[in-house]
Amino acid sequence: MQRIFKALALAGWALTMAGCAQSMTGGEPSAAPAPAITLESAAPDSMRWLYGSGEAAGVSIQTWRMLADYAESVTRGPAPARSVAMGLPQNVADGVGTVSCRRADGTAKPLAIVFDVDETVILNEGYEYFLATGNTYSRETWEMWERIGAAQVSPVPGAVTGLRRLRAAGVTPVFNTNRQYSPEGAARAIAMAGLGEAVHRETLFLRGDDGTDSGDKDGRRALIAERYCVIALAGDNLGDFADIFNDDTRGVQARRTLAARGDYAQLWGQGWFAFPNPVYGDSITGTIGEVYPETHRWKPGTPRSDAPAIMNEGQ
Repeated sequence: MQRIFKALALAGWALTMAGCAQSMTGGEPSAAPAPAITLESAAPDSMRWLYGSGEAAGVSIQTWRMLADYAESVTRGPAPARSVAMGLPQNVADGVGTVSCRRADGTAKPLAIVFDVDETVILNEGYEYFLATGNTYSRETWEMWERIGAAQVSPVPGAVTGLRRLRAAGVTPVFNTNRQYSPEGAARAIAMAGLGEAVHRETLFLRGDDGTDSGDKDGRRALIAERYCVIALAGDNLGDFADIFNDDTRGVQARRTLAARGDYAQLWGQGWFAFPNPVYGDSITGTIGEVYPETHRWKPGTPRSDAPAIMNEGQ
């Protein structure tokens, strides 16, 4: 998870201005205080959906079931020759390469699936409550959360059963997170959510473990692939699959097209598994003009036109 929070559209946070009547002395209109945020206040829409809705739970369970089914099918077939495609630009020119599933001595590497942590295997409900009640994200509060917040996380719906199925099939879950302040805190959060043991630099990799102070994950994926035959990747952000998607020069629609067409489109559900996160991250960037191309801007009176071609996945 890229721990960068975008502006949150929190209902009730905007100041409600007083009427335009002025005092007899001609003073400026005074501003009414912002309404207090209480447990009865409406939570932000994105938070309500991810942390409170049955729909979000259903989507997560569905994804976990698909992932476990996929992993079990791989274990029943011939041993994979190479890992799933992932961000290993040193291997191929297009930035999404694979690694041999055999060691230098010819022996097979153990099978693994690489997971993001936050909002992929655990839900940071305690910290999101802190934000929803009128506080703002800061490095200091997030560091404190990493260290001591394990008791206030929950497993993503479907994760407990999904990870149990993977381990029973002989597939090792490996966690690749952009948490950076406390390996012990990350392992504790995973364990307290009922998701089993995670060992730092064996089955748990944090930002900095590849020797760089970067939120990019390609370097850590390369380290993991040296030890394991990685048969799948799972996360809530495209950067959990390959850093090529994090190129800042690529606009919103170009990033979407890159993920939704051609070879990358073929990977979703076939080695790449995405979990929903409408609360924060690179997926919720974009102005109105960037999200809605000129050809898709409608208003009453817009001349009729032919329907645009559907996305041509895999072409």
